[in-house]
Amino acid sequence: MLKIDVHTHILPRDIPKWKEKFGYEGFIALEHHKPCCARMLKDDGRFFREIEDNCWSPSRRVEEMDAHGVDIQVLSTVPVMFSYWTKPDDGADIAKYLNDDLAESSAQFPERFIALGTLPMQDTDLAVKELERCKDIGLAGVEIGTNVNQLNLSEPQFFDIFAACEKLEMAVFVHPWEMMGQAEMPKYWLPWLVGMPAETSRAICSLIFSGVLEHLPNLRICFAHGGGSFPATIGRIQHGFDVRPDLCAVENTVDPRDYVKRLYFDSLVHDAAALDYLVSFAGADRIMLGTDYPFPLGELEPGKLIESMSYDNETKEMLLSGSALNWLNIEKLD
Repeated sequence: MLKIDVHTHILPRDIPKWKEKFGYEGFIALEHHKPCCARMLKDDGRFFREIEDNCWSPSRRVEEMDAHGVDIQVLSTVPVMFSYWTKPDDGADIAKYLNDDLAESSAQFPERFIALGTLPMQDTDLAVKELERCKDIGLAGVEIGTNVNQLNLSEPQFFDIFAACEKLEMAVFVHPWEMMGQAEMPKYWLPWLVGMPAETSRAICSLIFSGVLEHLPNLRICFAHGGGSFPATIGRIQHGFDVRPDLCAVENTVDPRDYVKRLYFDSLVHDAAALDYLVSFAGADRIMLGTDYPFPLGELEPGKLIESMSYDNETKEMLLSGSALNWLNIEKLD
């Protein structure tokens, strides 16, 4: 069966010295300290993450895709590169650089890669302008964070960006980052284990309760990591909406459950019972293979969980590729 992995991250091999260009700190730099490996560093020298060449080399990625039977990867930047905290013009420059690299990487293997751009979400006009450019250079959509400098995606300044995504028929992939409460739980990798699922539910609830999804019914939007904690807490969310409409239903009176089958989710839940619940919750036509390649918290054998399930072939085909084609608005592949 065709395998399309909608959740993979890539970086440019060389990242400009933005601290020197823009005159302030906080940016990510790459230190290629040995063959096929690099350290991601904050430009003040603080270590962030060790990565290998599969994080920047399209040819290396194709080798690993072949080894795992993955036909197509959907490429997006590493969320730490979003740079929403920068001055708007600087953020736009960074987005342009990253998007050009995404386009170039996908062009090297056009039958194997589809790319999603990044936007300077801190400025609506610049974000829409870059979104239009993403469309022009052949990107299929955009990846955005679950918050923008801790502002929820429900804030009115973001609506025009979502509206432009709908109008331009660009897919949207929402990925958690800058997790709320991160400073209060620094040990045990809790921001990634606890904060990320909560961040994704935060984004979904914000878009539902604010009416963004109600006003943009054709927006094709996917949420990483199986929607985080949202699917497992939909009962609580719906109940809160029912008993405290004065707090929850102030901008949208439509039940939260009514939106479930309008959303897309990746399959990255690491548990057979959780995947089974997600399929019954949203429908197989709303769930897509996603691995978080090439990072260790992802699914290390792409598609293994889906393939291990007792679903019929039609369901597995939908999970492995059909839903992705729908989300990306691709009728068929040549």
